[in-house]
Amino acid sequence: MLVQDNFVDYRGSRLHYAKAGLGPAPLLIFHGFGQDHQVFEHWVKALENHYRLYVFDLYFHGQSTWPSRQPLEKSDWIKIMAQFFEQEEINSFDVAGFSLGGKFALATLEAYPEKVKKIILLAPDGIKTSFWYSLATYPIAIRNLFKSMVLKPGRFHALIRFFHALGLVNKGIVRFAESQMNTEEKRRRVYFSWVYFRHLRFDIPQMAVLLNQFKIPLLLIMGKYDKVIPVRNMNRLFNRLHQKKLEIIESGHNDLVRNALIFFL
Repeated sequence: MLVQDNFVDYRGSRLHYAKAGLGPAPLLIFHGFGQDHQVFEHWVKALENHYRLYVFDLYFHGQSTWPSRQPLEKSDWIKIMAQFFEQEEINSFDVAGFSLGGKFALATLEAYPEKVKKIILLAPDGIKTSFWYSLATYPIAIRNLFKSMVLKPGRFHALIRFFHALGLVNKGIVRFAESQMNTEEKRRRVYFSWVYFRHLRFDIPQMAVLLNQFKIPLLLIMGKYDKVIPVRNMNRLFNRLHQKKLEIIESGHNDLVRNALIFFL
């Protein structure tokens, strides 16, 4: 298995992606929060004869950096991906995204629907906005308060326990939040991802129109025991589509990537 490291440089930022595989069809893959491209290593091994795989590190993850103080805009992503397509001489592709990576898969679809042959979403963020992501879109004073909670974990954990006591979040969400906030590095990544990716929001009915217009099939893979992004969150998009397939597998959120590989083989 030969893997090549490559970058898209854009206005001081660097988007890292690993390139592998000898197959005829390009497959772009975006990982979830707190991961990097290596989480898809077993996909690369299994699919290298079927696809040319391009597995990205999201900004603030792996080797990708976003030094700007401005949030990532959709207009930035259009230019970044245009540069990527030119570098790799890609005219059409399949695209997959897990969890937070679902936002980047959807942003790529929205920007270049004429190039997308198929989209695969694994418990994707971006279809139903959670309370936590909504915080990042509030006025600056509220975001500063949120930042203080993120960077001072005692405040954050007290808030989580308070919401749990009110029945607003379940134990699965509490465990997931605590696992992603147990070091200062992780807490900063949470804050940066929420704030700097906050403009990656989508008009879901219009996204459905786009998928139907360009006849792009959706494969949606969800975990039966996923408390972070449950199946019901997908209805706003899934129920509007013409070409679609839903697979619900015996999985939680964190192990969905490994368990979903069977649908590509």
